[in-house]
Amino acid sequence: MTLSSNDHVVVVGAGLAGWRFVEALRREGFTGAITLVGEEPFAPYDRPPLSKNVLVGKWDVEKTTLATPEKIVASGVELRLGQRATALDVATSSVQLADGSSIAGTFVVIATGTRARRLGYSADDVVHTLRGRRDVEGLNDALARAGEGSAVAVIGGGFIGAEVATALHARGFSPVILEVAERPLLGVLGPEVAGWLEGLPQDAGIELRTSQQIADVVARDEHVVIRFVDGDELVVPTVVVGAGAVVNEEWLTSSGLEVDNGVVVDENLLATENVGAIGDVARFTWQSALGPQRVRIEHWQVANDHAAHLAHFLTTGNSLAHTLVPYFWSDQYGKKIQVLGHPSPHDDVVMVSGSIVEGRWVALYSRAGLVSGVVTLANPRGLMLSKVLLDEPTSIDDARSRSPWSP
Repeated sequence: MTLSSNDHVVVVGAGLAGWRFVEALRREGFTGAITLVGEEPFAPYDRPPLSKNVLVGKWDVEKTTLATPEKIVASGVELRLGQRATALDVATSSVQLADGSSIAGTFVVIATGTRARRLGYSADDVVHTLRGRRDVEGLNDALARAGEGSAVAVIGGGFIGAEVATALHARGFSPVILEVAERPLLGVLGPEVAGWLEGLPQDAGIELRTSQQIADVVARDEHVVIRFVDGDELVVPTVVVGAGAVVNEEWLTSSGLEVDNGVVVDENLLATENVGAIGDVARFTWQSALGPQRVRIEHWQVANDHAAHLAHFLTTGNSLAHTLVPYFWSDQYGKKIQVLGHPSPHDDVVMVSGSIVEGRWVALYSRAGLVSGVVTLANPRGLMLSKVLLDEPTSIDDARSRSPWSP
C-alpha cells in the first residue's frame, strides 16, 4: 500500500527505530496521523550512550533524549507513553494496550525491539541490567550506596558487560567480570578474534575470570552473594548482568503473524499488507554481497536504515536504492572495536594490518573465499576504508591485494 493523508499509522515501540520512522515518514511528506506507543514513560531516547556516556558520568541521562519537545511538536505525532501493547488485530490494524484501550489505524509498524535477558537468580530483584533509563538510574543509586572503590560483579563479558566494567573502573569502582565461556565474545566474534581481544581487560587493570559456572545469586544482609557450582562464593554490594537480549514478541502470539526469533518480513519490511516491522524485532532478508540471508540484527545503524527504508516504501511504493552494510561498535577498556558486515563466528578470519602487540589492527572475515565482514581494533579509518569490500562480492585474495585499509 502507499499511504495517503487519510491514513493513520500506529507505531508500537518508542525507541530508536520507532522514533526514526516517525521522523522519516514526515521527511518523506506523509501528512496523515501518526500515533507512537511506548511502554516506558519517557520520550524516545538513545540507548547506546547509557553505557558509553551516562554510566561513566560524561552525560546526564536527559542528554540521550531523541524526541525533544520541539521535535515532538514539529512531527505532529500523538504520543501514548507508559502504555504496553498486549495484542495486535491484523485484520483491523488495531493495537490493544495493557490499560484495556485500543488504537485503530490503517497501518501498524512494530518496533518493540528487545529487552535485557534475566537469568532467574534467587536475588533477581536486586541484580541490575543495563538496557533502559530506569536501569542506569537504579544502578547509579546502588553504586552510590556501595561507595567508590567497592567491588562490582559483572556477569557476562560480552559487549555490554565490557562497557559496564569499563565505565565502573573509570568511576573508581573495582569490577570483576565473570564470563561463562573460555574467553569473552567467543560466540559473537569467533575464537581467533576473541583470542586477540582477551588481554584487553588486564591491560586496562580490570579483573576477568573466565569459565565461570554460577549456581545462583542470593541476597545476604546488605550484600549480594554469587554462589559457584564448585562451592565458592563471591560477596559484593552490587551485581550487574549482561547476558544478551530477548525479543519483545510475546504480545504478537495471537496476531497470526509469522514470528520466528523476530517478526518475519519481506524485502520491504512488511509482515502483511498493513503491518511492518523494523529494528531489533524484525527478521528480514539481508541482500549481502554473499547472497540473501535471513537475519535479525540488533544494531543501532540497522534500526536507522530500516526506518528510512520502510518510510520511503510506504510513501512512494519504491524501495530505497541502498545496500545495507551492517555496522556496530563497542567502546571498552580504552579501545574501540568496530565491525562491518554480519560475519559468523565460524567464518575464517585473518589479520591483515597491525598486530596484537601494537593494540591496533584490521582483520577480514571470509566465507567460501569471499569477504563476509571487517573487524578492527582502534582503527576507525581502516574500517571505513574497507567498507568497499562489502559493497559487492570480493574474494579474500582480491581484498588483500587491494589493501584499502592501508594509509
